[in-house]
Formats: sequence, structure tokens, C-alpha cells
Amino acid sequence: MNGNPLDRESIGRLIHDNPPLVEDFPSLEQQLQPNGFDLSLKQVSALVSPGSIGSDTADRELSELENLEFEPDGWLRLNPGAYLITFNEVVNLPLDLMALGRPRSSLLRSGVSVHTAVWDSGYRGRSQSLLVVYHPGGYRVQRDARLMQLVFFQLSGAVSQGYQGRFQSENIG
Repeated sequence: MNGNPLDRESIGRLIHDNPPLVEDFPSLEQQLQPNGFDLSLKQVSALVSPGSIGSDTADRELSELENLEFEPDGWLRLNPGAYLITFNEVVNLPLDLMALGRPRSSLLRSGVSVHTAVWDSGYRGRSQSLLVVYHPGGYRVQRDARLMQLVFFQLSGAVSQGYQGRFQSENIG
């Protein structure tokens, strides 16, 4: 049925396509969920300058970033605030699928959230999202921790043109 989220079996089949729906994941067994696929943490970056967005694409400026270093044991302590996170996984969306990301409930229950945008049909890349630590005491994250579930939706038909924006093929290579 079109317009519905994909289930575990459908996602699993698409992971074995060429190109795979999702690749570069640490653990298929842990990350493949009944209704989505968990994305895991590769990098955390601090936002060190303000960005801006205007009415024209040329008037868009992204914040400058500073990559934070994990401790030797793989953990990173985050103070309250906003961070840009990069996921391990590369997502390859065919023209008849789109995706939405939702934070794992373990984050929400600790005063932390992940904010995302839409994964458009035809997008390929190692995505980034905004991690916000709301808890005044901060939060600890470990490299490769599963932070967000990506939910895939079957469209009623393939789009004639997939994603063409500046983030196509981001963070690959």
C-alpha cells in the first residue's frame, strides 16, 4: 500500500539492493527496527558562528563548525546547547521513497532531542541533524550510539526528479 511506512522486512530487502537503501552501519541486527532504521553517531560538532538564511538561496550561510573529540573510551560529555551531529550511515533514497527522522525515546526521557529535516526522494548522503541538550546537567553520548530512527515512506509513484540541493552526496568520501 502506498503512502505507508515501510516495515522491517521491506527495509531489510532494500538494504540488499544496489545501491543499498542504507550502508556503512555498525550493526544491522541492532539498527533494523520494526518500523524504521536507527542511525548512529559518527561525529559531534559545536556551532561556532551564527548562520543566516534569506529569501534567495545565495543568501544562505551555514554556521561554522568545530568537531568535538571523543574521549579514548569513546564517550563525549555535552553541555546544554545545540550541536550538529553526523551519522555513520549513508542513505540512498530511490525516487519512490522519502524518509522522516525521529529521536529515540531514551534521549527524550533525558532531556535531549534530535531535530531533523525531510529526507527527499533521490537523496544520497551521510546526513546531519541537530542534537539539542535541554537538560541543565548536560548529557553524555558514545560514538556509534543509536540516536534517531529513520522512517521510510513509499510514495504513490516515483518522482520525476529527485533531490538536487546542496547537500546531495554530503559527507561521503
